Amino acid sequence: MNKNNLGTQEEMDKTKCQSGENEELGMEDRAEGHEAGTKIQELKDELEAKTKKCEEYFNMLQRSAAEFDNYKKRTAKEKESIYNNAVADVVAAFLPVVDNVDRAMGASSGDDVDASSLKEGIGLICRQFKEVMGKLGVEEIKSLGEKFDPDIHNAVMHMEDPEYGESIVVEEFQKGYALKDRIIRYSMVKVVN
Repeated sequence: MNKNNLGTQEEMDKTKCQSGENEELGMEDRAEGHEAGTKIQELKDELEAKTKKCEEYFNMLQRSAAEFDNYKKRTAKEKESIYNNAVADVVAAFLPVVDNVDRAMGASSGDDVDASSLKEGIGLICRQFKEVMGKLGVEEIKSLGEKFDPDIHNAVMHMEDPEYGESIVVEEFQKGYALKDRIIRYSMVKVVN
């Protein structure tokens, strides 16, 4: 063999060796590429699953927001309805009193008006009015002779009188009314100090 052939043979062996290494490297690269591709696919699948979950949560949020908005509207309508029903019930309770006041006004416009019967009629109307308030749970606040209580009385006048005890209500200018624990109107009173 000559030298040229030897050089060529060595080059060929070298090339074969390198190509074998390249084949091994290519196989490793392909294996790594396959693993990377598998990982990418797994990540894509995971991303898709998370995206679906996010869409579910977003849809749930939208439904909850819509339900809450409907709830607010419904409660506002119910409050308005309750208020209107309460007003209607109270007015209906006072209508008989208004009817009697109208009758008294009609009776007092005639020529033969009897003062005592008119006074009696007004007394009956006042009693009926108080009965209606009692049925509604409204109570008159007791004041005369009671100890002054700033939670239920409004003192508009003070006087000194040794005959009475301290902070006693001696005169009531305007009656006060309460509904259970709520004061509707404070009693306007004169108090002895």
